[in-house]
Amino acid sequence: QVRLTEFGGGSVQAGGSLTLSCQMSGHGGRANVMGWFLQAPGKGRQGVAGIEPNGRTWYHDSVLGRFTVTRDNEKKMVYLQMDNLKPEDTAMYHCTVGPDLSYYSTYPRGGFGYWGQGTQVTVTS
Repeated sequence: QVRLTEFGGGSVQAGGSLTLSCQMSGHGGRANVMGWFLQAPGKGRQGVAGIEPNGRTWYHDSVLGRFTVTRDNEKKMVYLQMDNLKPEDTAMYHCTVGPDLSYYSTYPRGGFGYWGQGTQVTVTS
């Protein structure tokens, strides 16, 4: 059984930075690509970034150059460094583990994954 616990959400002014962390426990089997989704109020889930065990990454166009996803395989941790935050980044951010990077880019078509409860990020103008 996989459990994902997120840390690090909060409120920040536009232009500021936040770092999200996620601790994974258990084994995901074939699901080993860690990453993040967001869900804004009244909207569907959107992939933000994913990272394979070898470090290969995918980012949504809206966060390219501003967000950086990293992972520590030994500690089973994934991180999301968010810089130059914008009000439109306001959302609930969920840590996830999926089968491959397309899980993040083609959701909900990308197969089965595990999800954390989420941590709120609020960016004020």
